[in-house]
Order: sequence, then C-alpha cells, then structure tokens
Amino acid sequence: MASLNTLRTKFGVLLSVIIAFALLAFILSLKTEMGFSDNDPKVGVINGEKINYSEYYEQYEQIKDQNNIQESDEQQSAMLANAVWQSLIAKYVMTPGFEQIGLSVSQAERLGMISGQYPSQLLYNYFADPRTGEYNVAAVSEFLAQAETNPQAQQLWARLNEEICREREFSKFVGLLRGGAYVNKLEVANGVAAANTNFSGKWISKKFSAVADSLVSVSSSDIKEYYNSHKNNFKQLPNRTLSYVVFEVDPTDDDMLALEKKVMKIGAEFNETQELKSFVRSDRNGKIADNFVTAAQLTAEEAEALMAGKTYGPVLKNNEWTMARVLSTKMAPDTLGLRHIVLPYNEVKLADSLLSALKAGGDFAEAASKYSVYEATAANGGEVGVMPFSAFTGEFAEALADAKKGDIVKIAQGDVIQLMQVYRADKPSKHVQVASIVYPVEASDATRRTVHNQAGSFSVNAKGSVEAFNAAATEAAVTPRVAVLSQGERMLRGLEDSREVVRWACGAEKGDVSEIFNVGKDYVIATLTDIDDEEFTPIEKVSAQIRSVVLRDKKYDYILNELSGSTLEEQAKNLGSEVASFENVNMGGFYVDGMGVEPRVVGAISSTPAEEQGKVSAPVKGLSGLYVFQVDKISEADQQTAEAERVRQQAMMENIVRQFSIPAVQEMANIQDLRGKYF
Repeated sequence: MASLNTLRTKFGVLLSVIIAFALLAFILSLKTEMGFSDNDPKVGVINGEKINYSEYYEQYEQIKDQNNIQESDEQQSAMLANAVWQSLIAKYVMTPGFEQIGLSVSQAERLGMISGQYPSQLLYNYFADPRTGEYNVAAVSEFLAQAETNPQAQQLWARLNEEICREREFSKFVGLLRGGAYVNKLEVANGVAAANTNFSGKWISKKFSAVADSLVSVSSSDIKEYYNSHKNNFKQLPNRTLSYVVFEVDPTDDDMLALEKKVMKIGAEFNETQELKSFVRSDRNGKIADNFVTAAQLTAEEAEALMAGKTYGPVLKNNEWTMARVLSTKMAPDTLGLRHIVLPYNEVKLADSLLSALKAGGDFAEAASKYSVYEATAANGGEVGVMPFSAFTGEFAEALADAKKGDIVKIAQGDVIQLMQVYRADKPSKHVQVASIVYPVEASDATRRTVHNQAGSFSVNAKGSVEAFNAAATEAAVTPRVAVLSQGERMLRGLEDSREVVRWACGAEKGDVSEIFNVGKDYVIATLTDIDDEEFTPIEKVSAQIRSVVLRDKKYDYILNELSGSTLEEQAKNLGSEVASFENVNMGGFYVDGMGVEPRVVGAISSTPAEEQGKVSAPVKGLSGLYVFQVDKISEADQQTAEAERVRQQAMMENIVRQFSIPAVQEMANIQDLRGKYF
C-alpha cells in the first residue's frame, strides 16, 4: 500500500504538470508580448531536427515528475537538464537508428520487464517496496487496476512503457556492440609477450630546456604550417568569451563589532532562559540536535562546559559565533548490539503477538527469518550489528536509552513497526542532546548596499566598449577575469553559482555589459568580448600553444645536429650528459626511473628485437628531450598467462565500447545545444 500511496502522490504531481502545460500554452499564445516573435524559440538542433522551447519544457517537466527530482540546487538542476537533453537525443538520433538496423523491443520483452524478468531501473524507481528494497510486481498489478478508471494513471503508464522500451533498446544496442568486441590470438600473444618481456640497459638524454630559446627561431609561417597540418586538433564548439569583475561583499570592522555586540546580548539571554527549546526554535540560526552524544564526540572546550551543565560560548571559531547548551541528558550505553524484525505498519496485532512470544522466551532469529519483511537482515536472523547510541534519534533513542542486554522493545516509526532485541549493551554513560545557535560572520545590509552602489557606478562607467569596461575596472580597483563559455555549458569555470551570468551571456551581443548579478555573497558584472562560432579555433588563439610545440621540435633538431659518436658514452660526452641505467622496462609501463613519464621512449625500448642487443638506438624524441638508449639484456618473466591476458583485453575492449559508443553516435548527429539562453 505504501507504493500505491507514493503513486497517488505522483498522480497529484502529474496533474500539476498537466496544468503547467495549459499555462505554457497560454504563455506561448502571448509570444509576441513575451519576446518570442512569431516562433516558438529554438533551443537546439539534433540530427537536423529543430528543438523548440515548448517541446524541451514539456520533456523537462515530464522527466522531473517521473524521477521525483527537486531543483534544490544547481547540481540537481544540471542533472535534470542533462537527462532531458539525452532523452531528446534518444528520440531524434538513437530511436530512428534502432529502427533502421531492425532493433526493437517485442511485446514479450516488455512484459518481461514489467514482471521483473528483465530488470528495469525506471520501473524499480516506481514500484520498489520501500520496506524491502525489492521490485514489487504486486504493486504493479494494483496500479494497473486503478489505472482502468484513472485517465491520469493511464497517461503515466503509457509514458513508463515508452521509457522502459527505450531503456531496453539502449541495453540491447550496447550489448550488440559488446558482442562485436573480439580479441584475436595474435593480440593475446603480443600482450603476453609485452607483459612477460623485460628490457634492461643504459640511456642518455639532453633536455629541451637545456637549449636556450634564442638558439632556435619559430616564424609565423612555421606556426601556420603546423596549424594547417594538425587542424583537426583544434576543433571546437561554438563559444563566447566574457570579461567579468567581482565586487566582493566582506564584513567590515564595524560589521564585526556590531555582530559581536548582538551575539553577546543574545548569548546572555540564551544562558539565562528557562525555556531553552522555545528560545532556540524562535531564532532562525538556532538548531536542536536530533541525537544524543558523549563527551568524546564534542570538542574538548565544548565537553568541559556542556558536561558540567554550563553554557558553551558565545565563541568565535571558523568564522562563526557559536553558543550551545544541553537540552536533555540520558544515561545510555555507548554501543548496542541489535537484532530486529520489520513488519508493515498495519500489522499491529502481529507485532504485539510476536513481542509477547519473544519476551516469553521465543527464538528471535527464527521469528525474524519467518516474519520480517526486510529481507536484507531477515536471512541473517534479523542481525543489525553493533551501533553507537548516538546513531539513534526520536523514538529509537527514547526506546533504547534504558535498554539492557536481553530487552526486546517495539518501535513504530514511518510505515513500519520494528521489534528490536538488545543482545549487547555497554555500561551506561552520560549522553547529551545539544541546543545551539550559530551566527555566521557576514556583511551587514548597509555594507551590502555600499558595495552594490559601487557595482552600480561601475556598471554605468563600463558601458560602451571593452576599453570602457577595463578603464572602469581600473578606477574601481577591481581586476577583470576572463572566462570562455562553450556551447552547452551551464557554469563559468572558476565562478560558482554563475547560471544567471551564463544565461545572460548566451543572449548577449558582443560589447554588451550585463546587469549586476548576485553570485554567492558577491556581485558580478560582465561584458561579452567575443563570439566564436567557427568550427576550428582561430590560429591567433592557439599560436602560443603551437609555438611551444614547434619550439620543442626545433630544439630536438638542434640537439640532433649536435649528436655524434658511435658509443653511448661518446654521445653522452658530446651532449654534456651522463650515462644512466634502466631495468625491467616493458611495454605495459610508461615511466622509467630517472627519466620520468616518457611513453615514446618506453615503446622504443620495449620494441627492441633480440638481435639489436648491445647496439646504440636511433634518437627518440621524448616529451622533455632527446633520448638515446642501449638494450643490454632481454629477460623473460612468467607474469601473465594467455588466458589472463585474453580476459584483460576483452574486458578493456568491452569497457571502451560501453564508454564511447553512444558519444560516438551523438558526435555524428551534428548536435547544436542552444539552451543556455533559456535554461
């Protein structure tokens, strides 16, 4: 019945969604007045299909309702937005593709998902028994019986069926791809050889940093040539560049003094009040702990005061003024060993009958195995384990505070009744429930107004151009920060709670200056300095990055021209280097002692054939310098078997399929994410 109650609640939410759709239709009827021009705004393009605001909003509300998601913070909102977008990608990319390859979900499969034969996370979310955590097929049957006369339930059931079939299609698609992941005998043999063959020898190097930049030159034509030959490395999403300033709102000395005076006054009242619970609850910064704690769970200063019945504080620590008093005291065991029997809330008679039988000497473990609906512990005789008393709150704390070894108590809470047997109880010690008031040190309203006025003056002076923005920043003694916002991003990196800034930026024109945004405790003003919708990052934006790569290549050529000698020792002397040794290098590694992370060098060493032992290698261009080595010994180990290597490579390939198959399909769909202006 608990599941049905949950579903009834969901029906209420669903009704709210239907009303919301009606309101949306009304809003869209006023599209000209709302700034929507003559069209439903476009929030994206997926596989050539235009995604309108109304379609996205409908899907947004639907998924929000289906998954009972609350937009309590930016993280939750971002998760919901991502789920909506992926759902639309599934609709316009994955589902048509599945149809083309003949992949579908049969009626038998759909019924198998409903019956629990094929697990479905979505159905589990709706129909899992909250007492046992198991999928409850009976709850599905009860829901369908109600749906016969409930149009809202019928709509919900239709949507659920659509989603579970899509869920199954995805699973089958990835399964098909995984089935195509195959490791052949040659790959296994090469893997075994790579893992079991170790190389030892000597090496020399000269670092690129040892060559002065002035000894080589990088021209603009060199940079352009590299850019053109590596252009795919510079693919990008459309992006916008912002310059923004932060007006930090910090408490002044006057604020600190005023707060201290206020806290001390409240602290005196807090210390004297006889109605502690009411006093704390009447203060918006007050809190009454749910649990009881021992002295060991408090700081030394708190324990010294509170355990003696005194008031702790007010004291300033961690930028907060804190005061605390003991509201209630209990002598209770530090830890309790417990077993329990969990029964549905409506099984009061059964609970009372079992309680009487168990107190008369009945076998608790046997009763738990037979009657408890919580299968996770029922199978183990109801064993809960040893827990600290401080872990318990409410009815549990009241019932277990005076418990002794062998006691059995009944506790009704929520939608279950629990019979709890105490098989271990430590010696009672003093536990306290603490009431506290905590005032954070923060700026006063007057200080906030002053800083806001400063931001307002800046905003007026900054309009007109980027130069005016920068000049206003200099005058206001604030440093502009730069952020690049790529298509689809919801936050500015380095600036928390910046969703509103992003929304403004997505609709702004180059040179626009924003309103004043509240970002955390501070104020932010931004200007849009660039809009880049090109497929590739312009060369001027990456020229510094390219220059460092070309400079490294030219330094390699410079060192290569210096290299001479027929032995490693001669070459080392010529380069001003020293000969070092390496041991047990193999293909599976990427690090060499004394050399660092140099995968190219490791690859060259571990590819040395037996006939090349004792010979000086060709130069290798590493990440940080030019390297030359000589393999003196190749040894065989017995670290990896063929079967173990096959399993390792197969698992790796299947993991790659799972990780990259869907993103690869999406990349081919030419997706444009334009939601930032609206969501």
